[in-house]
Amino acid sequence: MQFAGKVVLITGASSGIGAATAKLFSKQGASLALAGRNLENLKEVSKECSTAAPPLIVTGELTNENDVKAILDKTIEHFGKLDVLVNNAGIIKSGSIENTSLEQYDQIMNTNMRSIYQLTSLAVPHLIKTEGTIVNVSSVNGIRAFAGVLAYCVSKAALDQFTRCVALELAPKKVRCNSVNPGVTITNLHKRSGMNQEQYEAFLKRSQETHALGRPGTAEEVAKTILFLAGNDSSFITGATLPCDGGRHAMCPR
Repeated sequence: MQFAGKVVLITGASSGIGAATAKLFSKQGASLALAGRNLENLKEVSKECSTAAPPLIVTGELTNENDVKAILDKTIEHFGKLDVLVNNAGIIKSGSIENTSLEQYDQIMNTNMRSIYQLTSLAVPHLIKTEGTIVNVSSVNGIRAFAGVLAYCVSKAALDQFTRCVALELAPKKVRCNSVNPGVTITNLHKRSGMNQEQYEAFLKRSQETHALGRPGTAEEVAKTILFLAGNDSSFITGATLPCDGGRHAMCPR
């Protein structure tokens, strides 16, 4: 119960990695604020959390500045403090330099980077008070280059640099900031990006070859990495971009 008495805010908590992270933190005694767009899904995730008090549910659109501010304000109003910020929400869309519109670029950058910048900046004064931690959910796409998902790769590379810079800026104030960089993970992310079931199944099968461990990851595996980076077991780690990708970041074509 290493997070007993700790307040944890998780964005994108209505499904996938965010939902798995919420459930895992709840088993460690955390008080949870769950943010997302889908109220019904958030309610279902809340029911599966084993917290003494029900999690605080906050709906909002992270590309809306007022919604982002409301997420933080409601968390502080309800709990009075913040110990851990998990910036998990993100989107992915296919596209190359030849066909990625500025509209798509802006949508991805606003969701995957700008909203995190805003929420983190608002959360920092509260995290300084608690000597808290920030965990950003990035991607192996931030570490390695992949064709066909240009804007997504750029957004995750930016997030990794953001992680390192924030870590250096907040280290003197005892606030740590790290990223977890998943590979292909079994969630609804790629289906929401436009893949149909047949394409998704082929994508997962292909992942057996593109990941050194021969399979895609699970949301629960990423959640355990987030828990590690947020907790005392990683007390001397900051500014890290930690792959949780079955070795994909280390692979090269042969």
